[in-house]
Order: sequence, then C-alpha cells, then structure tokens
Amino acid sequence: MRQAVRIAGVALLGLLTWQAVVTLAELPRFILPGPHLVLATLWTSRSLIAEHALVTAVEVLIGLGLGAACGFASAILLAASPLARSLLRPMLVFSQAVPVFALAPILTLWLGYGLWSKVAMALLIIYFPVTSSFFDALMRTPPGWLELARVMNATPGRTLWRLRVPAALPGFASGLRLAAVYAPIGAIIGEWVGASRGLGYLMLLANGRAKIDLMFAALIVLAILTLMLHAAVDAVCRRLWES
Repeated sequence: MRQAVRIAGVALLGLLTWQAVVTLAELPRFILPGPHLVLATLWTSRSLIAEHALVTAVEVLIGLGLGAACGFASAILLAASPLARSLLRPMLVFSQAVPVFALAPILTLWLGYGLWSKVAMALLIIYFPVTSSFFDALMRTPPGWLELARVMNATPGRTLWRLRVPAALPGFASGLRLAAVYAPIGAIIGEWVGASRGLGYLMLLANGRAKIDLMFAALIVLAILTLMLHAAVDAVCRRLWES
C-alpha cells in the first residue's frame, strides 16, 4: 500500500510538472500537448490503444520467456564446462559490440514483419543481462559450501544442481528484473523498423499524422506495461526465493 501511494504521488507530481511546463512555456499541442489532452485521448482511443498494447504485450512476454530460458541454459553450460567458457564467453562479449538496434532491419528481413522478428529483438536485448547475471552468481558460490560438497564426495552434477544453482538464484532474479525492463525496448524497436500492429507502430503512425496526443498516450501505456511487467517479475522472484 505504501509503495502504491508513493507511485501515485510521483505520478501526480510528474503530471503537475508537465502541465506547468506546457503552461509557462506556452508550448503548442503539436510540440507537447498538456496532460489533460493526453488523458482525454487515452480514454477516447482506449479500444485502439488496447488492441495495439495487447500485440506488444504478447511480443514482450514471449521474448521474455525465451530470453530467460536461453539465458538460464547458457549460464549453466558456461558454469559447468570450462571448454564452453573458453569458446562461448568471448563470443557473448563480442556480440555486445554490435548494437542490437542495428540488427532490427536484418531480423525483419529474415523473419518478416510479423510477431517473431519482434520476439527475436526482445530476446536478443535481454539474453546477455540474464546470462551474465546468472553466470556470475554461479561462479560466486561460497567456497565453504564447495569444500563441504567435496568432503561429502558429491559429483560435479550434484554440486551444480543441488548447491550452486540454488545459491545463484538471486543473481538469476536480478537478471530477470533487468530483462523485464529491457524486453519492451526490444519489441518497440522491432515495431519501429517494420510492423503493422503494436504500440511502436501506433506511435509512428500518430507522429506521422501529427497526432502527438495519441503518441504520448501510447507512450504512457507502454510505460505502465513495463512497470506492471517489472512488478510481476519482482513479485514472482520474491515468492520463489521465500519458498
């Protein structure tokens, strides 16, 4: 309840500041519409915005699920195999030298303008943070625990799954929290490059038709979607960690 009150207070302060800037600077609505205009458009165009928001939400959720699964599996492989670390870890680091945004046109060319090019963008943008966070946590298992496993003649596989993985779950949860914030970015970039549905497409369409209030309304919905996703992931991680 306290967190909800704080969020509501911050949102109200942001709206008041926004309105003050528009009023004092006398900005025209095609540059920066007032919050009352954006909220009015959010209500009158709620069906249109909800339709596109659902598409973006599906892209984000699928990309988040696949990215989390791939990141989990990759971190396990890197932690369990020195050969995999020597071969794959430099490739993972090098992959971050290529801006993910530059890959969006290529993915659209290969996968088309439908769902999967956006899912691929979301997956790529969250894969490295999840893998890196979980792998670092796997490699930081307390030495005393590992020594106890050796004394008890535990096999490497048992040590990994019964000791190292449970101890590294907070690191995996940290990666998932970052992924929940980054995944919508990947989906929106994919929609900007080529799409016929989604909040990113709606923002471009509204901007091209000078409907700046609709563009801001879509942006607000995207921000709310991201906050809800982060809160849901955080709640699931806390519940799993407590259990």
